[in-house]
Amino acid sequence: MTSIWRGNWATRARIASGLVLFTYALFHFLNIGLGLFSSELMDTAQGWRQVITRSLAGTVLLYGALLTHAGLALWKLAGRRTLHMPAWELTQIVLGLVIPLLLIVHVTFTRVAHSAFGVNDRMGYLIGLIFDTRDAWLQSLLLLIVWTHGCMGLHFWLRSDARWRRALPWLIALAALVPFFALAGFLTEGRRVAAAFADPELRASMRAFFNWPDRETFADLFAIRDVGNRVYWGLLLLVAAAYGGRKLLRRGRAVRVRYVDGPEIASPKGPTLLEMSRANGVPHTALCGGRGRCTTCRVLVEEGAELLHPPTEAEARSLAAVGAPPGTRLACQIRPAQPLTVFRVFRPDGRRHRAHASQGQERRMAVLFLDIRGFTALTTGQLPYDVVFLLNRFFDAIVPAITAAGGGVDKYLGDGLLALFEAPDEASSARAALRAAAGIGRALDTFNRGLASEGAPPIRIGIGLHLGDLVQGEIGAAGHAPRTIIGETVNAASRLEAMTKEMAVEALVSAELLAGAGIDLSALTLVTLELRGVAEPVPALPLRHAVEIDELLQASSETA
Repeated sequence: MTSIWRGNWATRARIASGLVLFTYALFHFLNIGLGLFSSELMDTAQGWRQVITRSLAGTVLLYGALLTHAGLALWKLAGRRTLHMPAWELTQIVLGLVIPLLLIVHVTFTRVAHSAFGVNDRMGYLIGLIFDTRDAWLQSLLLLIVWTHGCMGLHFWLRSDARWRRALPWLIALAALVPFFALAGFLTEGRRVAAAFADPELRASMRAFFNWPDRETFADLFAIRDVGNRVYWGLLLLVAAAYGGRKLLRRGRAVRVRYVDGPEIASPKGPTLLEMSRANGVPHTALCGGRGRCTTCRVLVEEGAELLHPPTEAEARSLAAVGAPPGTRLACQIRPAQPLTVFRVFRPDGRRHRAHASQGQERRMAVLFLDIRGFTALTTGQLPYDVVFLLNRFFDAIVPAITAAGGGVDKYLGDGLLALFEAPDEASSARAALRAAAGIGRALDTFNRGLASEGAPPIRIGIGLHLGDLVQGEIGAAGHAPRTIIGETVNAASRLEAMTKEMAVEALVSAELLAGAGIDLSALTLVTLELRGVAEPVPALPLRHAVEIDELLQASSETA
């Protein structure tokens, strides 16, 4: 989770302020949607919200977040060295720039009207003011733009998190419902208010209740709106002037960058290396969009490293997290001022989805390694076709136990296999692996009884079970790369399986997996194993027969 907060102070401030604004927008839109049911429910919810938003602390937080988010966005836009960017980023920027143009009039006729002129800016007032006018369409557009902008920002902030990706289909459905719910509430309440205003007596009482602005007040509010618009347009002109001025100053001051196994480019000084790559059409991976929250844009600087500015704290922390070797820098963080020769660690090869998929994603889940004991001796003298037939019969017998538990076979390893258990959380993954191992034990007993009836010797197996972090991704040549898993967790499970032979047991289950499944370790007799290629000793539970896991699961369920 800490990885999503990587970046400098400005990046973190923009994220935090955006979260405040997104939360406010969500509850505001849900409040509008309550008009679908009744005016009273809508007003009650607005009153609850305003206890927070109209308090001193709430006002400072909300408008501070608004000014911080907008100010940092404009500052970043003014400081850009190039307007070359991905389509999603351009869309988000354009939507963000449009929001103030529509928001200024909304704030003027609600919060400003309430604070400066004593207008009772309940929902009914605003809806009655704009319903069935051009402004109703503009404010509906504002609602859609704010929600789309916020959802895009949230997604591109959290897209590297596995839990977010798993929940994404459900979140998309919920996100689509929010604006439609709000617009349905607006339309329903608008019809009620319009009907009330059509009655002269009701219209007079409602105007008195809302302290409806008179002609002079409306003139003052329009004047305030115009001032707000002029200030915002002035800020946009300053941003454009800053961008254009920086570009003019950089003109004629070029720096040369040579890419190993790539082109050599000349670019004005000032942009980051990633911006230089994009501006010159050089493919350069950057999954976080160049925000310094990942390391996929990293490069090895082969010449000119000593002429670069030192890494910032955020860059150094990100590089340390992946154990980057000396000379590695993030292309989105360095601004070359002298000639450089760099090697792109992750280089897109023209296949649109290759770069992202091949880099993998970190997951935490349970894995199961299984191997047949003494298979070579068991099949000595048999014909190759008979060996293949025996293996396929064996896998047909045990693999259903894995799939029935919610797991899947990642790969077959001759006379063994590697299975993984993808689940919403590690507890579900761990318990699925335990159920699968117990099922394999039962399936093996049945299979061996069949072999005995044929006069064939029984098959013995070893199972290693472990839970931990691993990397899941495509490994292999482009176009021929199966999706698989690697990492110390896989290695530990393999070593546990190998140790079952030395300990004359059928299964070894790591304490990490048992604890993840909610099994009480205090009553178990664990052994601590030094496993080759695994940094730390691994406590594990030896089981003479894998079916004994059923007793563990039953005892855990009874105590839960």
